[in-house]
Amino acid sequence: MAESVVVIRDSDNGDDHDQLQGAAISKILAASATPMHQQGKLGDGKKKTSANIRRQWLGLDEILSLEVWQASMAELLGTAVLVFMLDTVVISSFETDTKTPNIVIACFVSLVITILLLATGPISGGHINPIISFSAALVGLISFSRALVYILAQCLGATLGAIALKAVVSSTISNHFSLGACTLTVIAPGPNGPTVVGIETGQALGLEIVCTVVFLFPVVIAFDHRQLKALGPVVVCSIIGIVVGLLVFVSTTVTTKRGYSGAGINPARCIGPALIRGGHLWKGHWIFWVGPTIGCFVFYLYALIIPRQHFKPRVNEE
Repeated sequence: MAESVVVIRDSDNGDDHDQLQGAAISKILAASATPMHQQGKLGDGKKKTSANIRRQWLGLDEILSLEVWQASMAELLGTAVLVFMLDTVVISSFETDTKTPNIVIACFVSLVITILLLATGPISGGHINPIISFSAALVGLISFSRALVYILAQCLGATLGAIALKAVVSSTISNHFSLGACTLTVIAPGPNGPTVVGIETGQALGLEIVCTVVFLFPVVIAFDHRQLKALGPVVVCSIIGIVVGLLVFVSTTVTTKRGYSGAGINPARCIGPALIRGGHLWKGHWIFWVGPTIGCFVFYLYALIIPRQHFKPRVNEE
């Protein structure tokens, strides 16, 4: 991680304010008194600094880094286990005729997320979700190249998890539950023949955006090195797991629509079963990517107003 950024703010003390103003004026006078050839050198230095920031921001050198690819293996395995466990929980909850499957699913989701975050955190940072990887890149905690490698690993891991699930369940269960995938609608029998039931595209997109933003708020605790150190990884991972469980419960309960699986809040988890099962799972699949992406940019706008000392950005800023 790079050095923290120093933020200068106006002081409430009048003397301090005058000193800051005086220092600023001195810098302006010094700049105006600098010979033109030296000012040119200063300009070249700023250009080099800007180029260096862009290079660190993209992190193209990390694509060939062995450390990044080793860390991505933790993301791959973690996401594979995540998809296998969560989809198994979904199928089991409905197969056992539980009166409140939403509550059971939410509780197990919280537990699984917490365990996997603790297991993968020391190796890769414990993302196991493209939302976290993309958001971390936006705020400068990791490079976009590392985020890309992580996201590819997460999608591959989700696919492997779906393959493993399909291998251990019967074809009847696989077809009936669509491998526990992310769905907006399903075809169900009706009085006049098969009919499509579920929720509208706009409603699903709105839920994805809102749930993504809400999900990223507790993630800020993990991004903030001071809170992470004060609370400890177990508490932080537990908070994130509980929030995810609550979002799963709320998104499936508020709509009360058969055919809607609830907010995905993890594009990789949605694409794995879709690649293996196919068919109607691709209908509206874009929502589970576009919604979280918009939510990440909303979170980024929020992060811009957070004092930079809350993060330790990878990219050095001048």
